[in-house]
Formats: sequence, C-alpha cells, structure tokens
Amino acid sequence: MRLAAFLLLMAPFALTAAEVEGVRIDEKTRVGNADLTLNGAGLRKRAFFKVYALGLYVPQKTTNAAALLDQPGPKRVAIRMLRDVSADAFNEALADGIRANHSEAEAKALEPRLKELGAIIAGVGEAKKGMAINLDWTGTDTLVLIQDKPVGKPIAGQDFYRALLRVWLGDKPVQEDLKKALLGG
Repeated sequence: MRLAAFLLLMAPFALTAAEVEGVRIDEKTRVGNADLTLNGAGLRKRAFFKVYALGLYVPQKTTNAAALLDQPGPKRVAIRMLRDVSADAFNEALADGIRANHSEAEAKALEPRLKELGAIIAGVGEAKKGMAINLDWTGTDTLVLIQDKPVGKPIAGQDFYRALLRVWLGDKPVQEDLKKALLGG
C-alpha cells in the first residue's frame, strides 16, 4: 500500500523528463541564476545515422519558433552525442544550418563568431559518443560547456545565439521533425 502511494506521488515527476534514444533529458536545468524548463527534445538524424539527442531549455515554454527566438533570458541547447563526429563535420553542420537560415550578408556578419565557436569545437577534437555539449545563452554571451565544464571564451552577441537556434528552429531547419519536437510537438 505504501509503495503504491509512493509511486502515485512520484509519477508526475517520472513523466516530466524526456527520453530520446535512451538518453534522459531532464525537465529542468539552470543557466547562471536562471531556472529553465525543457521546451522540447528530439533526435538529430543524418541519413540513417542517429547523431545526437537534443533538448532545448527556455524560461517560458512555447510552441511558436519566432516567440522562442525573441524570448528574453538565458537558454540552453543540450546536445548528447549518440555517435562520434569529427570537429570539422560538427562545425560544418552548424555553418550550413546558419547559412540556410540567413541572408548572405547576415551569414557573413556572423562568420567571425562562427569561427570562434569552430575554434572551440576544434580544440575539443572529436565529439565522442556519450559526450554532453551545452550551448548556453547567459543573457550576454554564448558559452560552450563540454561535460558541464566551460571551454573556450564566451562569444558575444544575442544575434549569434539566435543564429544558432535557427539551425534547429529556423525556416529551413536541419530537420523538420526535430524542429517540431523542440517546439513541444
């Protein structure tokens, strides 16, 4: 009887986290002093390969991509690698996603900061299966965390973080069903 009562009490908590390809994506996280909520989680595939599980954390959940991009406050893109990916391939995929969702002039303006991010990722080397990569927006800068440890220097500019988000949430996302999943669909 006590076990059944305990399980009933814990059920809402057990259902609050997402699981993507065996990777647990927590319902809540913290960036700086801000508590964030999982907006959605999904799987990035390339051809028939499962590349990574991704969770998107924001202050206010929304199903509207434009509202999410404009939402003030810290955010987190939590990437959990499901296979090994070279730094070059990882960086090229991000660059392709940015170019697909921005005009040529906008992409060119973002290029120096994309190179900064590329250097950080290159410094890490290969994104290994099981690796946790967080791309955090602090409200002023983009921080890269590998296994919850900051690497590289902060990258300035909210426009840059929005450009990163557009890789997954833009008009031409890297994967339409992943965009839908990140928006809670």
